Amino acid sequence: MNSTPSSSSASPSFDYYLILDFEATCDDKIKNFRNEIIEFPTLAINARTLQTDFEFHYYVKPKENKILTQFCKELTGIQQEWVDAGVEFETVMKLHNEWMMENFINKNLKFAFVTCGDWDLKTMITKQCRKEQIKVPSYFSSWTNLKKVYSKLFNKSIHGMTCMLQDLKLDLIGRHHSGIDDCRNIGRVVVELLKQGKPVNITSKIEDFENEWKNKKNKK
Repeated sequence: MNSTPSSSSASPSFDYYLILDFEATCDDKIKNFRNEIIEFPTLAINARTLQTDFEFHYYVKPKENKILTQFCKELTGIQQEWVDAGVEFETVMKLHNEWMMENFINKNLKFAFVTCGDWDLKTMITKQCRKEQIKVPSYFSSWTNLKKVYSKLFNKSIHGMTCMLQDLKLDLIGRHHSGIDDCRNIGRVVVELLKQGKPVNITSKIEDFENEWKNKKNKK
């Protein structure tokens, strides 16, 4: 495995890869439990230096189920006092927009959000913004599902972040299902792929899912 970016690889398609991994309220007993984002992290990996240049990280106060379930605390490691001292969802969205404008958009930099799956940007952010009557930022309209990228590159079925780490012989750093730790580990996978000269490109667009939803609705 190469320890430095491949000299034969072309210039990267993006200036930054923005690694995002929400954590949300959850319960293992209540059916149709409404998830709310309680951890909102984004890491900015410089596509040329492969270093993390910026981090955005906040804990968020849930509104509907203000008290975290024991299941949620054990799964994520997030404690009640952390969300109690956190910010409102509207505030974290405003802060994230400002962070995006200052570091990337106003500088006309090309960036791609990277998630481990489609849930974060296909489902979670869309549902919560709709519930709280907040417009989903246009920069969330496309992203890279790293599981899809990895599966295609290596022609194998990948079920999650830990599978990719194990396949690359990388140890898990921190705690799985901690949003900020998951971002750092997902970022390490991205960096390793870039070191090998592998393309890490957009896989998912919200408009494609919207068309899929419309087609399913029309068939009913």
